[in-house]
Amino acid sequence: MIADAQGNALSGATADGARHLDEATRAFALAYGDALAHLADARAAAPAMAMGHIVSAWIMALANDSMLVAKADPFIAAAAALPTNGREKAHLAALRHAVAGHRASAIAILDRHLMETPRDLIGHYSALLLDAFQGRFHCVRDRSARALPAWPHDLPSYGIMLAFYGFGLEEAGNYERSEAVGRAAAELEPHGYWPHHAVSHVLEMTGRPADGLKWMDERKPLWAAEKNANRTHIWWHKALFHVELGDYAEAMAIYDGPVVSTQRPVGISLTNATALLWRLEMLGFDAGDRWEQLAPLWEGHADGRLCMFADIHAAMTALRAGRGAELDRIVAGMRQSAAAGTEVSHAYAAVGLPVVAGMAAFQDGRYADAVESLLAARRDLVVMGGSHAQRDLVEWTLTEAAIRAGNRDVAVALANERIALRPESAPNLRFLDNARALSA
Repeated sequence: MIADAQGNALSGATADGARHLDEATRAFALAYGDALAHLADARAAAPAMAMGHIVSAWIMALANDSMLVAKADPFIAAAAALPTNGREKAHLAALRHAVAGHRASAIAILDRHLMETPRDLIGHYSALLLDAFQGRFHCVRDRSARALPAWPHDLPSYGIMLAFYGFGLEEAGNYERSEAVGRAAAELEPHGYWPHHAVSHVLEMTGRPADGLKWMDERKPLWAAEKNANRTHIWWHKALFHVELGDYAEAMAIYDGPVVSTQRPVGISLTNATALLWRLEMLGFDAGDRWEQLAPLWEGHADGRLCMFADIHAAMTALRAGRGAELDRIVAGMRQSAAAGTEVSHAYAAVGLPVVAGMAAFQDGRYADAVESLLAARRDLVVMGGSHAQRDLVEWTLTEAAIRAGNRDVAVALANERIALRPESAPNLRFLDNARALSA
């Protein structure tokens, strides 16, 4: 039987179909190249190849965007109507959970499957992205560690798997090991998003923004090319390095330039603009009409039911743009999710709704209320999803709210936490100075 590049059997495959499928899987996992075009070629070359439809479904399901997830259903149905092997059946079972927003169940299936089939690249990448929006990157570290001994160094895409491990290490706080692994992976896969991303996170979390800008500038031809599907997020990271150095005007220039020009009409891409603009406003920048320009791009891409990380950012955008009806729609969906008794209900009740309530209070100038809402959510904030660097937006807002509320004890405590992690950060020094200046 015809197999993929990692040796996994492909039901219904032809040689051309398998070749296009390998190109698509690699492009998707690298975030470099046109995976959808390769998949269209794969399905045309081998209509009976179940994995051609399955990988197409994963790309839609993993977009975490309410408009795109529905597009996974026809691909799932097409694959289910075809002869499938055990690997393909496991993917279909996980997909059915994923499109329903039940990520924990989807990952449970993939985890078990990947213990038996450790060289399944699309399985690992799907599990990584599902974990990402539950804040469970330590699972990516462990899953990759289990699999890497089964990946010979000369096996195609070994460097991608190494990069997954490096990112999992970073989010688990093993920064030194993560940086070494990420840099090694970047040598193997110079165009890969994940090795560059992992090292960028290490340099952010360890308070080395000058090194971060050097890393960005040296590799710019590799990550800023149009083929890099996630280059907007790398620009966001570059802007954060400037923020850490106190070069806020340059960060805003990055927002106005490459962030706006490269973002895609997908919720997870749009979160970059929302998060950066929110930070810069708190640092004193006038957003002008930027929120009004950003808000229409969010329409239809967050529904309060699928991806809490995107929902929170969409709600923040609606708040700042004065779109009360849109905010109400998102919050109504979040309330339904919280009350539905499903896998996501606790997360929406414990974190999603309190965070949006806190952001709304901040927007209204009710800073003491914002502090209480955000403090309540802080205990479980990891279930919001995203990375430590992305979730820091909530911590940032909480600290600023405490300062504006005049709550010196809370403000100083939070600022001290931040300074302990990144003592030379310009925003952190600003937080501490402003907190200490409050009346005791």
